Amino acid sequence: MKKIEDLVDDIYEVLRTNEAAEGVDVDKVVDNFGEAMKNILKNNVLTKHDDGGKLRMSSIGKQDRYLWYRHRQYTHESMTPATLMKFLYGHATEELVLALASLSGHEVTHQQHKAEVNGVKGSMDCLIDGMLIDVKTASTFGFKKFKDGGLRADDPFGYIDQLRGYAESLGHDEGGWLVIDKTNGNLCTHFESFKYDDPITERIDYLKCMVEDDQIPEQCYDLVPEGKSGNMKLAMPCSYCMYKQHCFPDVKVFAYSTGPRFLAEIRNYPKVPEIYDYFEEK
Repeated sequence: MKKIEDLVDDIYEVLRTNEAAEGVDVDKVVDNFGEAMKNILKNNVLTKHDDGGKLRMSSIGKQDRYLWYRHRQYTHESMTPATLMKFLYGHATEELVLALASLSGHEVTHQQHKAEVNGVKGSMDCLIDGMLIDVKTASTFGFKKFKDGGLRADDPFGYIDQLRGYAESLGHDEGGWLVIDKTNGNLCTHFESFKYDDPITERIDYLKCMVEDDQIPEQCYDLVPEGKSGNMKLAMPCSYCMYKQHCFPDVKVFAYSTGPRFLAEIRNYPKVPEIYDYFEEK
């Protein structure tokens, strides 16, 4: 019987040998993968989504103010086609990794299984060998947090609470992630026990009340010094937030070699071009 701890090595073995594990119904795995690709095109390219700002299991770990804006349907930045493309191949890559897990002989079940806790709904990725697993694509920096076990200390996107919600719906007290570094193709797993965490139901009940309260939650993150320039920039999670203009209406965007940088306080004007139309409709 396969062990979840050996998952990555077993996937690598399939890639090395070009052979599925003994007893795997290869045609079924291939057919399921094809159906998953069809669903990605239908659901992520050809379907419009509007949940009216409802709390979802995938968002319960996000910052309070973000959820407050979202629930009240504040105006927000639209995603560029390039960003949408990144999400699209992220979905496709995650399905590929699950197909490889199946080909390696591990039992993959409960794919897109519906979850609900105290009225908040969602869909989990899967169970692998009976273990709740969320599949993620990550940058090399993000991948390192999973591989080195640093997610507890730095989880700006709320992955732990998301998984805790799914675990609660199943009556499980542990779960994990199967992660692929989208830059270099490395895989890793990371597992967490939720046995000693505060009940996720408390977080969910708090959020349901918070988003209905007219009092806006406190700012999520402080500004961060921009090197030794004296300028102050948005913290990394704020730079990704689609509601950043509501928190920082005077933010300016500059085209650094590493990508756009968002400066909220400027003492020394940067010697790089300013992107004047960054917030215009894409």
